[in-house]
Amino acid sequence: MQGTRGAHTGCRFVLALWLVMLAAPEAGAVLPDEIQVYTDDIDKPGEFGLELHINTTPSGRSVPDYPGEVTPWHGLRVTPEFSYGLTHDLEAGLYLPFVRDASGTAYFPGAKVRLKWLPVRQENGGDGWFLGLNIELSKVANRFEQGDLQLELRPIIGGRTGGWLVAFNPVLDWAVGAPQPAAGPDFSPQCKVAYTVAPGVAIGPEYYAELGKVNGWLPPSDRLQTLYLTVDLERERWGLNFGIGHGLNAATDAWTVKAIIGFTF
Repeated sequence: MQGTRGAHTGCRFVLALWLVMLAAPEAGAVLPDEIQVYTDDIDKPGEFGLELHINTTPSGRSVPDYPGEVTPWHGLRVTPEFSYGLTHDLEAGLYLPFVRDASGTAYFPGAKVRLKWLPVRQENGGDGWFLGLNIELSKVANRFEQGDLQLELRPIIGGRTGGWLVAFNPVLDWAVGAPQPAAGPDFSPQCKVAYTVAPGVAIGPEYYAELGKVNGWLPPSDRLQTLYLTVDLERERWGLNFGIGHGLNAATDAWTVKAIIGFTF
């Protein structure tokens, strides 16, 4: 009964945010500092966490989408993410991304903050459904993202059963205060499937796409689509997600390598 009430509350919250924000300005390019599908992971109350996000693009886009943009090609992104469990269902996070471009120039693009809410989940990662919402607000330099502020709304939907994990994040992005006219949010669906092959070891694919505006999708040839093969290691106080991604069309970076190393305190 408690899980059902939480699910209904979460659905109402997502719907309300969707209706309020449909008129927000359009988003520009997004810094690929975090390549991750959110599941049922959350810090316990009073628990600190640290994730180190590392990714690079050996083969990818080198032509800017807009004047002054730092492109992904041969770039290295390193982002510490600090998190803290506020309550049983709420977790706060802070991202501090650092970027080195193809020429070797280093940048600190800006900061990002988030709030994760997971009212429906099984204790200790047990079998069953999970449902939640992550809200992220960022202020990043224009050479990485267009718009003074970026707002991300990330529903978290999924479940576990018999060693399988399935998670889906239908992400919505807005550029708040951008000079472009209102055109609705960008839609970037992400999903993950993993199977546990040994205690604390799981493998499976992750899929990331950028399809364009919810009220006007891009042509299929312009949609960014990347498929990763990933390995997850889970230990008592640390974890690792490692993946190699390949673009599924000419518009997408050909190869991307990512790793997320997580610790809890």
